[in-house]
Amino acid sequence: MKRSEIERHVASTFPGFADKDLPAGTRLARGKVRDIVDLGDRLLIVTTDRISAFDRVLAEIPFKGEVLNRLSAYWFEETEDILANHVIETVGARSMIVRKGQVIPIEVVVRGYLTGSAWRDYQSGRPISGVKLPPGMKLNQRFAEPLLTPSTKEEQGKHDEPISVDEIVARGRVSADLWRKIDRAAKALFQRGTELSARRNLILVDTKYEFALIEGELVVVDEMHTPDSSRYWYAESYEELFAAGEDQRKIDKEYLRQWLMERGFSGNGEPPAIPDDVRAEVAWRYIQAFELITGAPFVPSGADVGTEKRQLLARMV
Repeated sequence: MKRSEIERHVASTFPGFADKDLPAGTRLARGKVRDIVDLGDRLLIVTTDRISAFDRVLAEIPFKGEVLNRLSAYWFEETEDILANHVIETVGARSMIVRKGQVIPIEVVVRGYLTGSAWRDYQSGRPISGVKLPPGMKLNQRFAEPLLTPSTKEEQGKHDEPISVDEIVARGRVSADLWRKIDRAAKALFQRGTELSARRNLILVDTKYEFALIEGELVVVDEMHTPDSSRYWYAESYEELFAAGEDQRKIDKEYLRQWLMERGFSGNGEPPAIPDDVRAEVAWRYIQAFELITGAPFVPSGADVGTEKRQLLARMV
């Protein structure tokens, strides 16, 4: 997709549903990015164009919802032999109908490399979700084995907090037996993501998984291996940049985080307004991510926002 096309659509985004638009009696929950509608025995998950950073919703990015929804659908299909997921059907460019379940209140982060918040904790001498790493490690160094670093799953507006495996079990958030299943599933999903990404000359650096129980069965839910939940690097330049101690080439949303931090915002206080050219650049990076990860060109659905909204509202009646 050409950059000029993105710029023409910068004002045409889907921010989510306004209360006044919803049919009477609609039960809707709003996450940072997704609007979730309760359809009784099922859920309608709509991936909006909202973007968050530092746990704050900041703006809308053209095509972002469609990119994320289609990427999650791609990865759910590629991993369903490892673990079942909640998808019943995709019903539009940015939406899917899924099974209802009991969401496990833990975000499971799997890390293949020492970077991001893990590196900041390591530099400060702090354990990473209760895990003490050996001395002498370097920024962006690969772990011998992927590291699971869970965090609590908090309500919108509150920051998720790192939590150790021992604390998860001790606090009764998850039983020891269920945690063993989650541990195995997360590592297997990450291994599949690593293998398929390598075929595209990408490194799946780290990612977040969410799980639920549906009729007693552990399933993976929400999203998978998207630029919102994952960090990717270009494989061909990793060794050279690591040896030189330089930043890796990346295709996640770190661009926006860096832009915000350069203007003094890292989650507290009033965020800066994000101009259209930055929003278009972020959109371009999401689309690049889709094409690199899947190996297919990103062709928008063509449905305008108004038409798509009407179609989705019809599902709620």
